[in-house]
Amino acid sequence: MITCRPALQGGCARASTVADSSTPTLKGWAYTCGVLVALVVLAAAPASAENAHLAVIVGLAGEPEHGELFRKWADTLVETASGRFGIAQDRIIYLNADAEAKGATGKSTRQDVQLAFERLAKQATADDIVMVVLIGHGSFSGGVAKFNLVGPDMTAAEFAPLLKRLAAKQVVFVNTASASGPFLEALAGSGRTIVTATRSGAEQYSTLFGGFFIDALTNEAADTDKNGRVSVLEAFNAAKRDVASAYQREGIMLTEHAMLDDSGDGKGTHEPAVEASDGRVASIVALGSAADAVPLPDDPTLRQLYVDRRALERRVESLKLLKSGMDAARYATELEKLLTDLALKTQEIRAIEGKK
Repeated sequence: MITCRPALQGGCARASTVADSSTPTLKGWAYTCGVLVALVVLAAAPASAENAHLAVIVGLAGEPEHGELFRKWADTLVETASGRFGIAQDRIIYLNADAEAKGATGKSTRQDVQLAFERLAKQATADDIVMVVLIGHGSFSGGVAKFNLVGPDMTAAEFAPLLKRLAAKQVVFVNTASASGPFLEALAGSGRTIVTATRSGAEQYSTLFGGFFIDALTNEAADTDKNGRVSVLEAFNAAKRDVASAYQREGIMLTEHAMLDDSGDGKGTHEPAVEASDGRVASIVALGSAADAVPLPDDPTLRQLYVDRRALERRVESLKLLKSGMDAARYATELEKLLTDLALKTQEIRAIEGKK
C-alpha cells in the first residue's frame, strides 16, 4: 500500500516518539563493547572500494513521477559507486521494479532480494563493508511495517535473517521508504548501522530523505570534517537538514523524522553525533572517497553556478514528492518557476564553459 500525504489544510497525526534512554544492563554493556571493537577495526581499515559491497533495491513507485525520481536516485548511487568510487561491478547489486531499467541486475521481488543477500553472504568477508539501500514506499498495518516490492512485500522480520547470514563485521542498512521506522528496532545489532527515513510506522506519507541522503553520500560538499570521505553520519545529518528545509519552504508540516542506530540497542536517535550513543560508528563508515564523489569546477563563479543548479534540482525533486499535500495551482506555478530557473542556470553554465 502506498500512502499519499494529506492536503495542506488537513494536517496530519503526530507520530509517536521513540524512547532514547534505558537502564544500563549487561546486554547494553555488550553492545557498547561491540561498538568499541568496531571502532578499532574501522580505524585500522577504513572503508574503500576494495572492501565495499553495495545493494540498491528500488521497490514499487506508485506514481510515474515518483518512479522517475527513485530511478534517478538509484542511478546516481550505482553510477558513483561503480565509477568514481571504483567499486567493482561484481560487488554491486541493483534491483528495480522495472527489470529493464538501465543497469538493473534483477527485479525487486522477494525472490530476487533473497538471491541478492545470498550473493552478498557468499562474496562479503568479515573484513568487508556491506551497504544495502532501499528506495521506494513502505506501509504499516496491524503493527507490521513492510517495504513495497513487486509481488509480496517484505517485512522487517523477513529482512532480519538475511542480514544474519552476512559475515561482514560492518553492515549499513538504509531504508529510505515511508513507514520505515520499525525496521530500526527489528534489524539493529552489533556491527550494524541502521538508518530509516521515519521514526515510526505512523509516518506513512512519501518521504524526501532518500534523495537528499544519496545526494550527500555522493557529493564532496557533505564532507563537513574535511577528512576526504563522506561518512554515513555526515550524509544522514545533511539529508535531515535538507528535508526539514524543504518542508518549511512549502509550509507543510514535517511528516518524516529520520532515525539512526549504530549502537545495536534498537532505539536510535534523530540527533546522532560522534559523541552520542548513536553516531560514532556511522561517523567512520563511508562508501568511498569524497575526493572521488561529484566533482565541482575550480573556477569560483562556475563552482557556485553548479551548486545553485543542484539546489534547484533538489527543490524540483522535493516539490514533486510533496505534490499531494499542496494546492494544485500553487504546485503548478512553483514547478514552472523552478524549471525556468533551472533552465536559465544551465544556460549560464554552458555559456561560461563554452568560453573555456
